[in-house]
Amino acid sequence: MGCRTGRRRALRGQPELPVTVQPRTALPQPEEIKAVPVRHPGRWVATGCVAVALAMFVNMLLTNPAFQWEFMVNNMFTPPVLTGVRTSLLLTVLAMVIGVGLGVVFAVMRLSPSPIVAGAAWAYTWFFRAVPRIVLAILFGNLGFPFDQQLLGLLGFPDADARIFGVDARTIGAGFIAGLLALALSEAAYMAEIVRAGITSIDPGQTEAAQALGMSRLLTLRRIVLPQAMRVIVPPTGNETIAMLKDTALVAFVPVTNELFFQLQAIGNRTFQVFPMLVAACIWYLAMTSVLMVIQHFVERRFSRGVAGAGGAG
Repeated sequence: MGCRTGRRRALRGQPELPVTVQPRTALPQPEEIKAVPVRHPGRWVATGCVAVALAMFVNMLLTNPAFQWEFMVNNMFTPPVLTGVRTSLLLTVLAMVIGVGLGVVFAVMRLSPSPIVAGAAWAYTWFFRAVPRIVLAILFGNLGFPFDQQLLGLLGFPDADARIFGVDARTIGAGFIAGLLALALSEAAYMAEIVRAGITSIDPGQTEAAQALGMSRLLTLRRIVLPQAMRVIVPPTGNETIAMLKDTALVAFVPVTNELFFQLQAIGNRTFQVFPMLVAACIWYLAMTSVLMVIQHFVERRFSRGVAGAGGAG
C-alpha cells in the first residue's frame, strides 16, 4: 500500500514520504487450563454404605446357622429335585409354546373386522387376565377324578362318555396336564395383548402396499407384518418366559408331585428343615432365570439389528 502511494506522489511531482513498517508483536501464549474435578461426597458416602451393607449380607449368609449350607447342598441335588428341575423347564417350554400359539390366534381375532370374532377374543383375554393363575391351577386340579364327568357336566353333557381320540379324558385330567392348561391358557391371554401391540405398531401403509400387490391377509401377516413386529414382541415375550418359569411353582398346589418346588418343600417338611429348602428353591429359580435372561439378551439383540440403539438391547 505504501509503495503505491509513493508512486502516486512521484507521478504528481510530490516528494515521496518514507514508509514505516510496524514490527509484528508476538501474540500472548494461552495459559494452561487447570481442570479441577467436581467433588461428589454424597457418591462416596453412598458407595461406602452399599459396600458395608453387602459385606454384612455376605457375612450373614456365610455365618448364620439357619441356612445350614451343608444340609442344603446335600439335598438340593438329589434325583427327585433334579427331576423337579426338568419338570419345571418342560412346563415352561410347553406352556409358552401353547401360550404363544394361542396368543397369535387371539391377537388376530381381536383385530378382526367381525364384531363377534373380536368380542370372543376380548372375552377370553378379559377372563384369563382377571383370574389369578394359582386359582386357575387349583380349579383345573379340582376337576380331577372323574375328570370326564365333571368337565362334560359343566358343558351340559353329564351322561356323555369323554374320550378324545380314543384316550380316556381322566388321563388328560392328571395333575401335570391340569397345571399345564392353567398356565398355558392364562399365558395365551397375555401373549394376545403383546402380539396385538406388536401388530398395531407397524405402519398401516405396509399392509396397504401388500394388498396392492395382491397378497392375502394371512400372507401379509406372515411375510410382512409379523417379521417387523417381532422387534416389539420379543422383549415382553422374554419377560413372560421368565415369569412363566417362576409361575411353574404354582402347580405344586394342583398338586404336581414331581415339580421342583413341591420336591424341595417335601424334603423340608420331611426333615423339619423348611427354611434351608426354601433358600434352595430361591437358588434354583435364580440360576434358571439367569440363564433365560442371558438368552433373552442375545435374542433381543438379534431382532434389533439395524435399529437405532440396538446395541443396548436387553
